[in-house]
Amino acid sequence: MKNSNTPINENETNTQPQEQKSLKKDLLQFIKYACFAASAGVIQVGSFTLMNEVLVKTDFIQSLMQNHEGFARVMQNDYGPIYLIALILSVLWNFTFNRKFTFKAANNIPIAMLKVFGYYLVFTPVSVILGNYFTAKYASFTAIEYIVLGITMIINMVTEFLFQKFIVFRNAENTAEKK
Repeated sequence: MKNSNTPINENETNTQPQEQKSLKKDLLQFIKYACFAASAGVIQVGSFTLMNEVLVKTDFIQSLMQNHEGFARVMQNDYGPIYLIALILSVLWNFTFNRKFTFKAANNIPIAMLKVFGYYLVFTPVSVILGNYFTAKYASFTAIEYIVLGITMIINMVTEFLFQKFIVFRNAENTAEKK
C-alpha cells in the first residue's frame, strides 16, 4: 500500500516545478509587457491631451470645422478622430518594443504587424464607437473623455497582450539572436 504523500506518477513531481517556472516566466513577461504598454500609454495620453486641449481649439481646426461640412461631421464628437491618432502612435511604439524586448521575436515583422493590424481592425471600431457613445451620453461628467480613454487603454493592454502572446508571437518567442 502506498503512502498518501507518495506521488502516484513521477511525471507529476517533475511537472509542478516546470509549471511554476512557466507561470513565473509568464508573469514576468506580462510585467515587462505592462511596462512597455505604460510607456505607450504615456504617448497615447500625451498625444490625446495635446490634440484635445490644444490642437482642436486652434483657429485653423475651428475654421476647418466651420467651413467644411465633411470635416465638421468627422469632428462632431472629436473623441473618435483624436483617439484614433493617439492609438496609432501608441500601437507603433508598443509593437516595436514588445516584439524586440518582451517576446524577443525574430519572426517575419510584416506578417506580425498584419496580425496586430487584424486585432486593431476589430478593437478600433468597437472602442471608437463605444468611446463616442459614452463620451456623448455622459458629456456632462467632468473629464469623461479621459475616463473612457483610461478604461479603453486597460482593456486594450490586457487583450492585446493575450493576442500577441498566443497568436502573433506564439511560436516565435525568444527566437531573436543576441548581438
